[in-house]
Amino acid sequence: MKLPDKTCAMDDAVGKIKDGDTVMIGGFGVPGTPMALIHALVAHGARNLTLVKNDANEPAMGVDHLLRSGQVARLITTHLGLNSYAIGLMNAGEIEVEFNAQGILAERIRAGGAGLGGVLSDIGIGTELAEGKTVIDMAGTPFLIETALRADVALIHADSADTFGNLAYVATARNFNPLMAMAADCVIAEVERLLPLGGLAPNDVHTVGVFVDHVTQLGALSEEYAVVRR
Repeated sequence: MKLPDKTCAMDDAVGKIKDGDTVMIGGFGVPGTPMALIHALVAHGARNLTLVKNDANEPAMGVDHLLRSGQVARLITTHLGLNSYAIGLMNAGEIEVEFNAQGILAERIRAGGAGLGGVLSDIGIGTELAEGKTVIDMAGTPFLIETALRADVALIHADSADTFGNLAYVATARNFNPLMAMAADCVIAEVERLLPLGGLAPNDVHTVGVFVDHVTQLGALSEEYAVVRR
């Protein structure tokens, strides 16, 4: 059986995102954040989006472009501390923000990718993070039910890919990307190096191509990627 070639133009892949979609975006700060795919989504113009992202990046970088273009209705995240614009939108009620402890966000995404309904955690018991969530008792210990997270689309960044979509990440750029690649109905990966099928050694594959729908190759990295230039 011949494996399909999943490479395509970035605009064609992002053009599949619809108004109202939930979009997971990989990255922790700059490392692993698909900056070029974010710019393509801004140009595409899909609105009323729910974003799942570890952070809101910094002003004039990454997710901030989507916030400033008014395309985001809801943000599921761990912190906004580096982006004063995002904080202003939240305080003005212009976007809805759901905060998660960072490990909980990762576990909720992992659960979504594994087909689980959620995970149990005692983190946040008795705090605002527990408001509206179901609490159960197990042997006298209360636990929150943290529901699984899935998305319509995941935008991720990888260092290398082959044409089938097998992906390899470098160092901390791996972060949320492998989890999100398993937890979305459609996965779009931007990659720095595109290799022929078989160009990645099996032990170097971090995300297998069965989880990836579209692969787009980056050209020269913009200044937004400067911190991860190697």
